[in-house]
Amino acid sequence: MSKSVLTRGEKETETEAARLNEHIEEALAAVALRSSDAADSLEGIADRIERAARDLAGALRELAEQRRINQSTGE
Repeated sequence: MSKSVLTRGEKETETEAARLNEHIEEALAAVALRSSDAADSLEGIADRIERAARDLAGALRELAEQRRINQSTGE
């Protein structure tokens, strides 16, 4: 089975999803530590997750728009 070549939008979306997953894994590890001095670390992770989630949402919207355009032009 051959894998099709990803478009720029698809690659960007995959990259943003992977980045969000990395931050989620980081959050899970930080939560498991239960360290009393981890509050600042958790805040930083929360900020990174927010940014990554916004970036992923933006990439998904751009990809959806790209696909709508391709569909309307018959590509």
